[in-house]
Amino acid sequence: MKWYVVYTRPKWEKRAAEQLTRFNINCYCPVIKKTIQRSDRKIKVESPLFDHYIFVQLEEKDRNLVFNSPGVVRYLFWLGKHAIVKDQEIETIKEWLKSGDTAKEISVMQYQIGDEIHLNSGPFCDHNAVVKDITKTHYVLILESLGYVLKVKK
Repeated sequence: MKWYVVYTRPKWEKRAAEQLTRFNINCYCPVIKKTIQRSDRKIKVESPLFDHYIFVQLEEKDRNLVFNSPGVVRYLFWLGKHAIVKDQEIETIKEWLKSGDTAKEISVMQYQIGDEIHLNSGPFCDHNAVVKDITKTHYVLILESLGYVLKVKK
């Protein structure tokens, strides 16, 4: 069985994972413990490592079962196909979180306008670029060293 990535409604990651587990779907929502400041105290909470994403393991023919949960929006796609995560990658995340070797504050962020990034694949491999613009479907990157502007699909 393959691991697929499911996109959830905002703040529904843990609830969707619980619901899918009740439907006998193997799912994984990696969580981290964070300390947050309330007006009068600090509290520790479990928060999803990846906002809006959970992982589900099921047969290809059973993919539509995830939509029985009202928290599930859609599957994540990569290069026009369902995004598939390798078993080893899931195990690595689990082991890393279990080891307690995590940093105090962990965050997974999207690129922001002005960020300088290093391209490590494709025809412009090993070049640096600056994020010029972000649309719903594309990043616009400036390759200053080559004088190019790239439009890259998200």
